[in-house]
Amino acid sequence: MIGLVLALAVAAALTASAAGPIVFTQLAAGQRLAPGDSGMLRAAYGDGARLVLRSPEGALRVLSEGFHSAADPDVSFDGKRILFAARRTASDNWNIYEMEAGGGVARQITRGLGDCRSPAYQPALFVLDAERPWYQITFVSNVDAPSTNLYSVKLDGSGLRRLTFNPSSSFDPFLMPDGRILFASWQRHNPAHGPRGRIGLFGVNLDGTDFAVFSAGEVQRIKHMPCVTTSRLAVFVEAEQAPWDGAGRLGSVSLRRNLHSHRAITGPADGLFHSPSPLPDGTILVSRRPADDTGTHAIYRLDPATGRRDLLFDDPERHDIQARLLAPRPEPDGRSSVVDESDPNGKLYCLSVYTADVALAPGTARRLRVVEGSAQGASRALGEVNLEEDGSFNIQVPANIPIQLQVLDAGGKPLRSCAWIWVKNRESRGCIGCHEDGELVPENRLATALTRPSVHVAGGK
Repeated sequence: MIGLVLALAVAAALTASAAGPIVFTQLAAGQRLAPGDSGMLRAAYGDGARLVLRSPEGALRVLSEGFHSAADPDVSFDGKRILFAARRTASDNWNIYEMEAGGGVARQITRGLGDCRSPAYQPALFVLDAERPWYQITFVSNVDAPSTNLYSVKLDGSGLRRLTFNPSSSFDPFLMPDGRILFASWQRHNPAHGPRGRIGLFGVNLDGTDFAVFSAGEVQRIKHMPCVTTSRLAVFVEAEQAPWDGAGRLGSVSLRRNLHSHRAITGPADGLFHSPSPLPDGTILVSRRPADDTGTHAIYRLDPATGRRDLLFDDPERHDIQARLLAPRPEPDGRSSVVDESDPNGKLYCLSVYTADVALAPGTARRLRVVEGSAQGASRALGEVNLEEDGSFNIQVPANIPIQLQVLDAGGKPLRSCAWIWVKNRESRGCIGCHEDGELVPENRLATALTRPSVHVAGGK
């Protein structure tokens, strides 16, 4: 028996060494917080947490000395710096800091923006009239409470820009290989998803444009904590209801067919998983705890293709979560931006509302209503416009507010409606139809609405 235990310990040590140095969050084992609203959001955990660096040989070093709480690490593309969220004292708000990978003096980036969590490095961003590209970070803030949304700032803390405008909450940003941000978003006020709604995965550009569903309605009601592997799999945690830490089973979709390739990686007997992150060989770092919550999270190396997992580290007195490999990684190509914040509007167009997952008889859809959203749901109608005979529309709407589009019949009865969307300043955003299959190519024809000027929709009742 002693020989078996020793062999397992040696195997775990060899596996850990192969993974390289990792930085992760440690949370006291005694924390058990109430989940968030409607059992959909995990608790705002992290009080008293610390940031730890583990060498391949097993040596531990606390990186967050001097902070009351620290969590949410992200590693720079060159592997030399770390972003993290922290509080100097118990009464402080969470802010974003950066430090050298080996530790040292932490430089504060955000100030006066409420609680700022989950930072992530962005690749270069540029516009045509800028002297040179610049770098930003993404983070999550509750400054527009009660919801949380994604924001960006430059590395010196300037150039604040709000990226998402979900009336409920958006969180868990992860940078995809193509330079877009993959994140979780609570679609709460959509009757199609029941009274609690759903938390799905969505994508958005670095400047907040082109918000679109990535993976949402398959199997479990909640999908969050996404990452993308070098094998081009989006791996995430999914659950029907969120426990205090948001842990759940692991699922995946392929980047090639993200709307139609859902696959479960783990099952009910495998325990509950938390905060996956990619490794260079296509495997992931991930935390796991027993499903009955009798133990703490330990860090594993897991192969999404087979489900095999190997223990890397376990401190039974703490939850070991949010592990990230401390090593260089590919930097996605830079992105350009069309956003011009001097323009208060953006444009939305649709080729045909009759291209839909539920058939609408030609001629039944007559008008389009634009509704402004709030944290409590729909608040007021901004206006209505006529649909063209082919079901197309081309409208101009206020930028940076959540809106819902409702297709109406001749009597004003809603036939279809979308989830909350938005446009950024001067963005021109198009769709094929109403809840159409995103993998299908539209018919090769010119929509009537695109031959006419955009109709301005900005009034209210």
